[in-house]
Amino acid sequence: MTLQVVDMDILKLKVDAVVNAANVDLIEGGGICGQIFEKAGRENLKKACQKLSPIKPGEAVITDGFDLYQKHIIHAVGPIYNKMYKEACEKILSDAYRNSLKLAKKNEIKSIAFPLISAGIYGFPEKDAFFIAKRTIEKFLNDNEMEVYLSTFGKDILSLIMG
Repeated sequence: MTLQVVDMDILKLKVDAVVNAANVDLIEGGGICGQIFEKAGRENLKKACQKLSPIKPGEAVITDGFDLYQKHIIHAVGPIYNKMYKEACEKILSDAYRNSLKLAKKNEIKSIAFPLISAGIYGFPEKDAFFIAKRTIEKFLNDNEMEVYLSTFGKDILSLIMG
């Protein structure tokens, strides 16, 4: 299988699981996290997340998708970007993608959609976040069968790739 880069809302993709760019306490936030909580059903998702939190940056956990089309939500925590700790942030971001993919495989998920983790309010430079995600996902797909989407929703994909 291959990685497909798309410019669309991950909640509109017909996949088995979506990845929530979560915070360590797995509580409702803004951006894609807030949308996932809203569309999945806040109360059910909040209760499920309370049982699993807190988690560390780079880790991932899975919950039911509740009211979403997608059967599962994988909650992955990326780093809050700090250019003084660039290499550590890059490793944590790569770990968030890798651990999400491992969790998907363990749960027999055949298709999954990712946002650009940490590229929103966590301040990770979008181009760097894109290439870390792409590289990590492609490496996983070298040895594993899965349909993976990476959404650049709302971001200029050409500037990410070329700029």
